[in-house]
Amino acid sequence: MSKSRATIGTQRRKELRRQLKRNYSLYFFLLPAAALIGIFCYAPMYGILMAFQNYSPAKGILGSAWVGLKWFRTFFEMPRFWQIVKNTLTVSLYSLVAGFPVPILLALMVNSVKNTKFKKLTQTVTYMPHFISTVVLVGMLSSFLSPRSGFLNQLFAALGGPESLYYMGSAKAFPHLYVWSGIWQNMGWNSIIYLAALSAVDQELHEAAMVDGAGKLKRILHIDLPAILPTMVILLIMNAGSIMSIGYEKVYLMQNDLNVTAAEVISTYVYKIGLGQQQYSYSAAIGLFNNGINFILLIIVNKICKKISGSSLW
Repeated sequence: MSKSRATIGTQRRKELRRQLKRNYSLYFFLLPAAALIGIFCYAPMYGILMAFQNYSPAKGILGSAWVGLKWFRTFFEMPRFWQIVKNTLTVSLYSLVAGFPVPILLALMVNSVKNTKFKKLTQTVTYMPHFISTVVLVGMLSSFLSPRSGFLNQLFAALGGPESLYYMGSAKAFPHLYVWSGIWQNMGWNSIIYLAALSAVDQELHEAAMVDGAGKLKRILHIDLPAILPTMVILLIMNAGSIMSIGYEKVYLMQNDLNVTAAEVISTYVYKIGLGQQQYSYSAAIGLFNNGINFILLIIVNKICKKISGSSLW
């Protein structure tokens, strides 16, 4: 048994060397990507040690005192802990539930359009908002929702809504503004991958279904959706693995004293205490807790999707 395993191991090593010699030029092109990932993704993981230290920039990571789980307990015992976690989950789950189906629906509608010019125009119009910077987008929201001159405020008032309401300062309105502005900005860009998957669908399947009397809706349900289902599952798993991670830029720019009770999320809190108050160990501990939750969710959702649909990341 041991000899056979040794023989198999030797054969595998020989085959690996043979493949390296044969395709060395292709592996050479992978070196920049591997170096990029190593430098910017794996090397910074050394900084996780700060979460268990009373880190001092003067002493460095090796010279700072170890405090164990002190900063994790500090975060869990903080009075605003549950409020911040609740705000993070509210915005994340709202974005996932409301935003995930929209690019799929958009891709299915665009794919069903037969007029090539109108199809290209629709794609261009829906892609353009993706290239608007976060600062400009928040500025647009502030202008459009201005109590005095915002046209959206005037539109809401004309439809029976309250007049001169400052939506950007409303804690109740914050999740809706954040989520739906993000959907508008990214739905076209996110639909590209679904359009690519739909372009690979064999048109003979549609022709055969049309001969059998299937309408457009039935063809979408029984041909197009099953074709993009693996892509949908993979993207759902990846989105679920980042539920606790909300980019701080847009949330931070939309925050003010009036809506901070609903707008304070983990990422903005880490930014404020890390760079604003220079509590590096505390912010590192919160970030590690956040990433740990994401990692657990990724594994759970991956297993569930694998059992239900057969598609998964691994």
